[in-house]
Amino acid sequence: MVPLGSAAFSAWLFPDMQRQNNGSGTPCGPASVVTMPTTSHTPRDLPPAAPSALKARLASGLRGVALDTRPLAHPVFRRLLIGQGAAYVGTMVTGVTIPVQVYALTRSSLSVGLTGLAGLVPLVFFGLYGGAIADRFDRRTLYLSSACLTWVITLALLFQAVADLRSVPLILALVAVQAGAFAVSSAARGAIIPRIVPTPLIPAANTLYFTVGNVGQVAGPLVAGLLISLPNGYCWAYGADAVLFSVLLYSAVHLPPIMPTGSETRTGGLRSVFDGLRFIAAAPVLWMSFAVDIVAMTLAMPTALFPAAAQLRFGGGVGLLYSAIAIGSVVAGLFSGWIGRVRRQGRALAIAVTAWAAAIALAGTVHHLLAAAVLLAAAGAADLVSAVYRETILQTYAPDAMRGRLQGVFTVVVAGGPRLGDLRAGAMASATGLGVAWTGSSLLCMIVVIIGALLVRPFWRYTVTPAQPLAPTRPEAAHEP
Repeated sequence: MVPLGSAAFSAWLFPDMQRQNNGSGTPCGPASVVTMPTTSHTPRDLPPAAPSALKARLASGLRGVALDTRPLAHPVFRRLLIGQGAAYVGTMVTGVTIPVQVYALTRSSLSVGLTGLAGLVPLVFFGLYGGAIADRFDRRTLYLSSACLTWVITLALLFQAVADLRSVPLILALVAVQAGAFAVSSAARGAIIPRIVPTPLIPAANTLYFTVGNVGQVAGPLVAGLLISLPNGYCWAYGADAVLFSVLLYSAVHLPPIMPTGSETRTGGLRSVFDGLRFIAAAPVLWMSFAVDIVAMTLAMPTALFPAAAQLRFGGGVGLLYSAIAIGSVVAGLFSGWIGRVRRQGRALAIAVTAWAAAIALAGTVHHLLAAAVLLAAAGAADLVSAVYRETILQTYAPDAMRGRLQGVFTVVVAGGPRLGDLRAGAMASATGLGVAWTGSSLLCMIVVIIGALLVRPFWRYTVTPAQPLAPTRPEAAHEP
């Protein structure tokens, strides 16, 4: 990361402070062209302007590539992001603590694997059905209620640790309920964002969310490792999650009412879910955005191979392999100001997924741990870009009346894809070896994505213009602090 000077940092973080009124209504700042008053001085009498102009260009360039923080000017979004950022860290703490506790109780890797399976079915069902509910009722109420349920389950995990119940079936049951609540809250939250920030700032808002999430993926396991090592460490870990998640509850309470708009009918049940799936099937831009993500996660997700690679190739370092992708995403987020200026987002998504697969493929060919970590970080940077465009396409293409259901599908794809990738990688490694399962499959991913994107012309040509008229972006109350 390139350190910023204090002036450049202030210009990036608070761009409005650079806009001052010169008396005629014209904003002035480091990058502004200021008209000098007429004097009798000759050009030779004026001080050289080159250094100042160069500094202005550098400051403007840094603002252009640095993380776009304009959505933070909207108080509702700012509170939501802060709450979600705290919850991300807590969620990762619990996500590490649960398998560690289960393994300590059973000494069985199979039992640890069941923790992931326990959450998969509720995630799929409630991701789809929760999205349908988000298109019928107040999204604030749905988000708050599902977040409260998630918090209650965290308190239950804390209780079983304090009481030393030592019950793996109880832990698995709590994991299943928490996964369902998470799926519902994710569908509601994704449908809320386009209503609390202006449409041009949706890419920047999504970038902030994904960046904060990746910070949580880096910090959460570190915090979990520290707390678990303490006496009664499981209690400390679950307790930390409960405290951090309460910040999200505060932000959810202060959301304005957000009712779905633009829908004349309110169908419910499975019919509503199928309506959302039919909408996706009829829109090549949408189903292709999901397809490239599934291909990327299924064919080029190497995380299941990290333990074997660390042992056979690198002589250790599995922790660095697991954290490298998230670190790359965080760094990319800090220099993501350009993302919102790209108009052909379908093409940009395909290129980002191809870059992801290429970096993963190269990482599978090296035998030096640091080189592999750098390439995995590059893949993480590409993954951040692809995630932002995928989410933005979904939120801007669909009408508000469909956003909840489509966000439910998005949650299922994002959460289910890596699980399919782990299954594919493990099976291929057992049958063909580490190299083919890692690099060979990633190269196949590149080919499939490139060919698919070129063949689906509406996706390749897609720009940020919505496919059909949308309802108003948000209620006026969403602007209120």
